[in-house]
Amino acid sequence: MSKIKVGDKVPAITFNALKDGEWVGVSTDDIFSGKTVALFALPGAFTPTCSEKHLPGYMDNKAELEAAGVDSICCLSVNDTFVMNAWAKSQGIEGHINIIPDGNADFTKGVGMDVMKSNIGFGIRSWRYSMLVKDGVVEKIFEEDRNDAGDPFAVSDAETMLASMG
Repeated sequence: MSKIKVGDKVPAITFNALKDGEWVGVSTDDIFSGKTVALFALPGAFTPTCSEKHLPGYMDNKAELEAAGVDSICCLSVNDTFVMNAWAKSQGIEGHINIIPDGNADFTKGVGMDVMKSNIGFGIRSWRYSMLVKDGVVEKIFEEDRNDAGDPFAVSDAETMLASMG
């Protein structure tokens, strides 16, 4: 699929998640339907930029995002539900930021944000980006520079999202 853009509907995907010891299917309709969602995606739980900057920025700006009209903040990564749940617990975000385990990279591929990181042993991952989604339709998208071979983090942060909503 080509890369998602403003005005596109998010792909219909069901994520496999473990919640309260039970396997559940969480669909993109469950996440986005009738809501304004700030979604940010990152290469991996427990990785330095993700754990030290990206996620904390959204947690620190949660109240401001909600005041600007965001109903839900979601963090997506190509990790399984066990890893995402452990990371959420270790970061103290349970009940504050919704984690989305895109273990098979179905959503990531569906929005055209997949990247191969096999050179560092990660395999397929999500490129770092954020988007504001209203009722399943992309309103804004902030993608990090794909020409940067490292781990760029300049436009997918909470501050950029907030500034765009002002």
